Amino acid sequence: MHVRDFRETDRRALTGLWEACGLARPWNDPNADIDRAVAAREATILVGYCGDQLIGSVMAGHDGHRGWVYYLAVDPAHHGRGAGRELMEEAGLWLASRGAPKLELMVRDGNDRAAKFYESLGFERQQVTVYGKWLKAPPESSARKAS
Repeated sequence: MHVRDFRETDRRALTGLWEACGLARPWNDPNADIDRAVAAREATILVGYCGDQLIGSVMAGHDGHRGWVYYLAVDPAHHGRGAGRELMEEAGLWLASRGAPKLELMVRDGNDRAAKFYESLGFERQQVTVYGKWLKAPPESSARKAS
C-alpha cells in the first residue's frame, strides 16, 4: 500500500470507501468533513492505494492540546492485511511531527471490532465521557438517531 496526502481527485473514491465501511452518518456530510480538513492548517487526510485502487484512509487533526483521528477506513476486501495499522502509524507520525503529545479517537458504543483493533495497537480506554451539543440544528431525520 502506498500512503499519501489526499488529492481532490480522490474525493469520489474516498466518500465511497467511507460509505462501504459504514462510517458515513446523515448528520455528518462527508464532503463537508473533507472540505474542513483540507482547509485546516492542523488537519490532514491520508489515503492508501494498492495500485490505482483507494483501499484506505485516515483523517488526523491537532487541536493544540492533542491529536485526534477520524475516518480510519479500510476496504473490507483488504481487512487483516495491515492496512489499518499502517494508516494509524502514518497518522501518528503526522501528529507527532506537529507536536501532538497524545493521539485520541472515539469509537461508537457497540463497535467491538474497532475497539479490539485499537487495543491491539496499544490504545487504552480512557476514563472520560464524551458530551456533545449541536451548535447548528442537525438534519431532521438524523436528530433522532444522533441522540
